[in-house]
Amino acid sequence: MAFKVGLLGLGTVGTGTAEILANPAQRHPLLQELEIYRVGVRSLEKPRTVPLASNVLTTDLESIVTDPAVDIVVEVIGGLEPARSLILQAIAHGKHVVTANKAVIARYGDEIFTAATNAGVYVLIEAAVAGGIPVIEPLKQSLCANRLYTVTGIVNGTTNYILTRMQTEGSDFDTVLADAQRLGYAEADPTADVDGFDAADKIAILASLAFGGRIKLPEVHREGIRQITAADIAYADKLGFVIKLLATAQRNVEADETINQPDRLQVRVHPTLLPKTHPLASINGVYNAVLIEGDPIGQVMFFGPGAGSGPTASAVVSDILNIAAILKVERGAAVQPNGQPLLDPLLACSHQHYCTITPIDELVTRFYVRVLAQDSPGVIGKLGTCFGNHNVSLESIVQIGLRDNRAEIVVITHHVREGNFRQALEEISAFEGIATVSSVLRVL
Repeated sequence: MAFKVGLLGLGTVGTGTAEILANPAQRHPLLQELEIYRVGVRSLEKPRTVPLASNVLTTDLESIVTDPAVDIVVEVIGGLEPARSLILQAIAHGKHVVTANKAVIARYGDEIFTAATNAGVYVLIEAAVAGGIPVIEPLKQSLCANRLYTVTGIVNGTTNYILTRMQTEGSDFDTVLADAQRLGYAEADPTADVDGFDAADKIAILASLAFGGRIKLPEVHREGIRQITAADIAYADKLGFVIKLLATAQRNVEADETINQPDRLQVRVHPTLLPKTHPLASINGVYNAVLIEGDPIGQVMFFGPGAGSGPTASAVVSDILNIAAILKVERGAAVQPNGQPLLDPLLACSHQHYCTITPIDELVTRFYVRVLAQDSPGVIGKLGTCFGNHNVSLESIVQIGLRDNRAEIVVITHHVREGNFRQALEEISAFEGIATVSSVLRVL
């Protein structure tokens, strides 16, 4: 008996998904047992590159999620609504769901996964983060025997492309962004990418899976890359660094691992100076990578294309196959006392508690600061004294030249508490003789 798939959306990812399902040759044999039963589209007249019978297409998406014949609903329409409502309707009608929608999962994951657990169905999200890179399932299954400490990723291809071009060409942000938009690597409205919203959605999802608790998206600290200049790229290079937009989820080192309580985590997105020897430093262009650290495994890194029709569709279909395999083996065989299907705890997202997110002021990290000041004696000493008064230890402080007839000073700190550093910086900004604090970046 074929498993019937209801596909919501036939855009870039939906088309790639349909092409795989319609052409199972030389792929996993279980694909031959999947049927594209219904496909929801906005227009029936639009020409399609994938051959589908006319009676398969419909503009009534609600009829798909409520159809008793549909086994698996695949949501690839994107956006918040009607995607959220359709997913919840599908769950209410006992459908398993596969989605590539990181925005919906990051914002409404608690509602969706609670509903799925109560209904005894799966919601699988491999395609929601890092495109075709298999990272969701390893976090849920392959790495679950480890005590995970850190998940760090380059998870937005647009920003990585822009920063790579700035690094290799010495161009400024606005020039590269305009070119990326012309080439189709950046949207006409690039806000979600360049201001870090997309990466914040993704790290919230990864943090939830890695640390077994729900994440409140507004608590994820977020900074984008608009403020990065060609000068910062050049100075970072001279100091042995590259600049990347990193999404990081990290267990606090002081967490007591002997007691059962919600973890205190650092979850954040911001540009970071990475040593050129770091595994993520060489990830360039539109590519994504996720570095995971834990005990006893140490470090593992997942690398590949983070977006696009083929890579994302690959992840979508892998989730469809996971559900089809469960349905094939266990349908009607494993039930709970209340009659609901017994869910595989390694595939389902059943955790209920919220992780405690540490405020960014408590982060301990290194900083890079670039300051323009009057070219007069005593300025560097005054900066050093102010930092010292706020318990900010300096690794180096040097005048690197003149810009606009002002001294350009670059400071690198040791590991310091962010709150202390920000207090010192606020005081420094008010100094007579300080023209501007041109750049502030964290250093790994």
